[in-house]
Order: sequence, then structure tokens, then C-alpha cells
Amino acid sequence: MMPIICYLRRFGLLSLVTVALLAGCAGVDSNTRDDASTLPPILTQDEVIRPYVKIGRIQITREVFKTDALNNTDVYDWGTAALRREAAKMGADAIIFPEINGSYIMSVVIPSTEYRATGVAIKFK
Repeated sequence: MMPIICYLRRFGLLSLVTVALLAGCAGVDSNTRDDASTLPPILTQDEVIRPYVKIGRIQITREVFKTDALNNTDVYDWGTAALRREAAKMGADAIIFPEINGSYIMSVVIPSTEYRATGVAIKFK
């Protein structure tokens, strides 16, 4: 009888450790792996004091199903990080006029939310 109890305790401990390790890995966000200091900043119109040229408009869309709904701070963090990464790919010095919002969508049967991040990439003269 004693070996069965020891086996169950070990199995329970092993299961707990395995779940903890897997849950820790699930929290890694691939969107934040870039070094933030090398990405272009998001500036307000008041912060832009040098002449610039517009490189292009950036628009990123993400559809999130109801079970994966993000809260407001996650949406803002996702949007700013995505805009900065795309602007870096374009060779921009900064981003102006950022807009990050979401809208509810009913696609066939599954409700979802579409998040959109837009901005204008600029290069200083």
C-alpha cells in the first residue's frame, strides 16, 4: 500500500511541475522580442520639430476570437509594438498620427474582435 501512495505523490508533483513549465512558456509574446531602443518612436505632432517627408501609411490588422479577447492595455501595447516594427522595416525615423482601435465582428458563427493599428511613417530631412 505504501508504494502506491508514494507513486501518486510523485505523479502529482511531476504533473504540477509539467503544468507550471508549460504555462510559463505559453506567456512568451513573440511581438516583444525586438530591442525597443532600435525601433522608431511614436511621436505627437508637437514633438516633431524638424522637417520630414512621409514614407507611407502603416496599417496592421489582427482578428481575435472571443475566447482570446485582449484587454485595452494589451491592445495598445500590441499596436504600438507592431507599428514600430513595421516602421523599422521601412527605414523610418518615427511614426506620427497613431490610431489603435478595435471593432466587434460577427463572422459566420464565431464572434470576434478586429484590432487595427495605423500610423504614418516619416523620415527626417
